[in-house]
Parts: sequence; structure tokens; C-alpha cells
Amino acid sequence: MEINTINNNETVAQVSYLRAKVSDYNQLVKFRLTFLVVFSSVVTFLTASSGAINWFNAAMLALGGFFVTGAANGINQVIEKDFDKLMLRTANRPVATNRMSVMEASIVCTLMGIVGVFIIRYYLNPLSGWLALGALMSYAFVYTPLKRISPVSVFVGAFPGAIPTLLGWVAVSGTINMPAIILFGVQFFWQFPHFWSIAWILDDDYKRAGFKMLPSTPGRDKGTAFQALTFSLVLIPIGMLPYQYGISGIPSAVIGALGGLMLSYYSYKLFRSCEMADAKKLMFASFIYLPLVQLAYLFDKI
Repeated sequence: MEINTINNNETVAQVSYLRAKVSDYNQLVKFRLTFLVVFSSVVTFLTASSGAINWFNAAMLALGGFFVTGAANGINQVIEKDFDKLMLRTANRPVATNRMSVMEASIVCTLMGIVGVFIIRYYLNPLSGWLALGALMSYAFVYTPLKRISPVSVFVGAFPGAIPTLLGWVAVSGTINMPAIILFGVQFFWQFPHFWSIAWILDDDYKRAGFKMLPSTPGRDKGTAFQALTFSLVLIPIGMLPYQYGISGIPSAVIGALGGLMLSYYSYKLFRSCEMADAKKLMFASFIYLPLVQLAYLFDKI
């Protein structure tokens, strides 16, 4: 009886440890964010495909993209370990709390990055591999340190942030052509109202760590809101360009324009009020915009 009790306690402890470790890795790679990045890449891959879809290549893109994006997120947490401790939303991250050592996180993320780039390079094409490597390196080692230096980090980070869309197209075509650039542009410009609305909400937390994420010096003011509005307005014509270049049809062009109008409306409301409530509305609108527009391009083509 006593031996069985000990064994049961050991089993419970092992299961608890495994669950905790899985949870820590989930936080390290930012699973939900990574999934959304992979979603953008795969949807664009499907949009770029003509005729029969190569589902094996789509799966390799998803797997490689998950590893690369997860690696970038993890390296970000290793570099920002001491700063994450200062912010409420990141204080419980595994590396910040020392539940996971810097060595363990570094080794895992390095291996993930290498494997992810290899999968994309080997199973898709060399240009895709270079794009994946460029996104990983620029996000982890350029965007991340810039966050404490200048708000220009958001502009710099928008490039690796939009590369998944470019990667999805290049994985099919093997080249960077005008359709690839247009779809890259949609995700590139979307990131500004999206990220600045989040940064508006989290500005106090960012300031605790010395991160300079809002474009104007005061932060939550009309200058920031005006820039968010400007980029939202740009999305109206850009959202219709896929139709102009034969990527998709009129219905998706209408959805792209309406999506840009939606973001512009909420950005304008934020510009008028500079209230937290309107920043949250813009943030939620931005969450809807990207998958809505990208799926519209895909289904319109089908």
C-alpha cells in the first residue's frame, strides 16, 4: 500500500512537471501569435497556388514557419529577460522567472531556428529559406534591441512581421514579383494601426521597461493617433490592389476597401478622443482585419 502511494505521488509529480514544462514552452514560443503568423503564410501560399495544391509543401511551410517564428519569439525573451521582469504582462514568462534557464531557452530556440530554415530551404526553395532566415535575424537581433532606443523599431519590425506573407507567395512562385509585394504591403501597413493600438493600451507597462513603442514623444496623444489613421487610410487603396493585378476578384477588393475603411473609422475615433476605450476598439478591429482580408483574397480566387 505504501509503495503504491509513493508511486502514485511520483506519477502525479511527473505529470505536473510535464504540464508545467509544456506551459513554459507554450509561453516561450508564444504559440497563439506563432499560429497566426503561420496562418498568414499558409493562406498566402494557397492563394498563390494555381491548379492542384501541393499540400506537402504547405505542411512544410507551416512546420518550418512555426519553428522559425517560435525561435524568434524565444530569442526575444532571452534578450529581454531582465526587462520582462519589469512589465506586468511579461513578468511571468519562463525565462524572466528563471523557471527556464537562459541556456535551455537559447539551445532550444537555436535548434528550432536552424531546423525551421532548413525545412523551408530544402523542401521549398532557396529564396524562401533566405526570407525565413532574414525574418528571424532581423526580428531577434535588430527589432528587439531597437525597442529601447527609438520608436523606429516598429517600422523596422514591420518588415519581418510582413515577411510570412511574402514567404507564402515565394514558396510557390520561387520569385518576388508584384503580387508578392502587394500582399506583403497589405500586412506591412496593417501592422502600424494594429501595433500602435496595442502599444497605446500597454504604454505604461512598456515605459517600465524603457521601451519606446509609440511614435510621438508624449505617447498617447493625437500625434500617435494621426499616424495610426494615416496608415489605416493607406490600407484602403492597397487592399484593392490584388484585384488590379489579377490576384483576386472584385468581391475581395470590396472587402479589402471596407476593411481599410473600418480601421480608418476606429483610428479616426481614437484621433478625436485619445481615449483608452477607442484604442481597444481599434485593436479589436485590427484583429479582425487581417484574417478577413487574407481569406477574402483566397476564397475569391477559388
